[in-house]
Amino acid sequence: MSLAGQHYVVTGASSGIGLATARVLSMRGARVSLIARSETKLTMAAGQLRADGGTVAYAVADVADKASLVSAFEDAEKAFGSVDGLFANAGTGGVFGPISQCPDDLFESVIRTNLTSVFWAIKQVLPGMMARKKGSIVVTGSLASERGMPDNAAYVASKHGLLGLARAVASEVARSGVRVNCVLPGLIETPMLMALDPDAPVDATLAALGQAVPLGRTGTADEVAQLVCFLLSDAASHITAQSIAVDGGMLGTLMPG
Repeated sequence: MSLAGQHYVVTGASSGIGLATARVLSMRGARVSLIARSETKLTMAAGQLRADGGTVAYAVADVADKASLVSAFEDAEKAFGSVDGLFANAGTGGVFGPISQCPDDLFESVIRTNLTSVFWAIKQVLPGMMARKKGSIVVTGSLASERGMPDNAAYVASKHGLLGLARAVASEVARSGVRVNCVLPGLIETPMLMALDPDAPVDATLAALGQAVPLGRTGTADEVAQLVCFLLSDAASHITAQSIAVDGGMLGTLMPG
């Protein structure tokens, strides 16, 4: 699964699944453009990947700001040329609470970050991919892309919409040789997951969450990254319009309590 010379853009690339994916891509010879909000974290991430021999550039952008996001993609193409693959991973978890107490601006903010920004990102790379008759896009969904969840309507709506967007684009561009797939992370050890209970010891949190997983443990960002890199590569050349969970069996099983 060599990715040598290919150019991939990763959003939400400064930590978690985004950074893990950027690391695997760069280890396999790809040129990787990192996009995230925190310049401090991006600088550290790029430095780590370069120290390991990676070819990396980065641009600071809040994906929910269209002008900022478009500028970041322009910078990526200036650095490494046409985009061969996009991992649209940036997102937010929203805030837990009943829908009756969800402020309108919060709902709109989550939709803008998790769904609208991916629409914008896809529009940036799709014309070039279609012209070249080749390209791969992977978006980060969630188990909430396939299942309802109480007390987080904005997040669930955004992730359902994201899966629909991926399927719609995949069906539209398949004849052009462009593939679009959606990964569905389960309980993965990332900063977003750990923020659910920031005061608890990490080991205790992971142990408690792992009890809900058929495999008996939470997953790692690298385990998701391996799937993403496969889907971005030519090894997955006949796979498109799919949603694939990395969740230790949660989505596909019924485990009586």
